[in-house]
Amino acid sequence: MAITRLGPNQDITAAKIAGTINFKNLIINGDMSLAQRGTQTGVTTNTYGSPDRWLTALTTLGTWTISQDTDVPTGQGFAKSLKLDCTTADASPAAGDRIFLNQRLEGQMLQQLKKGTANAESLTLSFWVKSNVTGTYILELFDNDNTRQISKTYTINSASTWEKKTITFDGDTTGTLDNDNNASLYVQWWLGAGTDWTSGTASGSWATNTNANRAAGLTANIGSNTANEWYITGVQLEVGTSASDFEFLPYDVTLQRCKRYYMKLGNTTNDYSFARVDGANNTYGIWGTVLPTTMRATPSGTLQVDNLNSGFSSISLAQLTTDSVGVDATNASWSDIGTVEVSAEL
Repeated sequence: MAITRLGPNQDITAAKIAGTINFKNLIINGDMSLAQRGTQTGVTTNTYGSPDRWLTALTTLGTWTISQDTDVPTGQGFAKSLKLDCTTADASPAAGDRIFLNQRLEGQMLQQLKKGTANAESLTLSFWVKSNVTGTYILELFDNDNTRQISKTYTINSASTWEKKTITFDGDTTGTLDNDNNASLYVQWWLGAGTDWTSGTASGSWATNTNANRAAGLTANIGSNTANEWYITGVQLEVGTSASDFEFLPYDVTLQRCKRYYMKLGNTTNDYSFARVDGANNTYGIWGTVLPTTMRATPSGTLQVDNLNSGFSSISLAQLTTDSVGVDATNASWSDIGTVEVSAEL
């Protein structure tokens, strides 16, 4: 049978079949499109959220609200950003104080970097950032397996204006990354720090960690005033020495990738929104479900029980696995469960 070609540019090729998505971005939820936890307020310690997979690492430097925002760079295809809003200021951080935003990456997701070999790959990070606080900021890669790090500076030049930054890191020929599901590489935006982190010499090349070098050169402190805000979106980390266009993934794909680390089942607005546990002869009840996505590791969990229940003397999560969760209850007839949250964050 003859094959009819529709036009000179319509031959079927592997590249066309694959499309434009190849998961080149090592960052998950870099466009900040997903925020299962919602806005986090009164933040004074390490906190995940609001956009999924992003951790605000904080040691007594101010109080913060972390939210998913609609302020984005114009015409770039982004709909959401992550916003850090200072609500209690710390203009003079103590020596050990610090705040940075980071994402932690599993070693088994990074073997293509060939880290620790003569063929180690360079990495290029690109992102859009905006703040009313101009000055020099620090971007760090931290090798958690081998306690090695590299820091680069970038500058916010114009207050309250979206700016795109691109930073390239050389490959590291020392220290292989573990091929497992634990945290191997941290990508970290330093936003304020005391002298324990800033008093050394900037390590623009990979080196054994010295804390004083990690944020050396940092002049900005977004925690200095309650009027300060910092936004980021369009984060892409890719192999190579140049940045390509941001790789937009379908929302449902991002959702499934994020649920591997955290998911919330049910809601807090309706009674009986997640499940009802019924006791047998008013003595014991159990309920369980298979999770919609296999999690990274055995999760921890929290349980919210609705007010409309018969008052079990004991009700708790049980039999947590990477694929399922159960609820045990004793000494009552029934109880409505509003939400179950499970987390396997790095």
